[in-house]
Amino acid sequence: MEYNKDKVDEMMLAFLWLTMFDKGDAVRAWKGHNWEHLDRLHEKGYIGNPKSKAKSVVVTEEGERLAEELFNRYFGIESTE
Repeated sequence: MEYNKDKVDEMMLAFLWLTMFDKGDAVRAWKGHNWEHLDRLHEKGYIGNPKSKAKSVVVTEEGERLAEELFNRYFGIESTE
């Protein structure tokens, strides 16, 4: 099946925002997702190289900023105030 890989990458990055945590020296996210998608996020500069034994991956500053923005855009609840 063909699909819009950029849209899938946006969703993957938004979902990574849910699992991000501050490790002191870097923000990381759990990487229990499809390797193909993680590789594309790495190629785009949003996460570090996912090919390691670690269960999490480093998220770049741009990746963290965009992940939060995308999560809020697609899943946020607008205030009624």
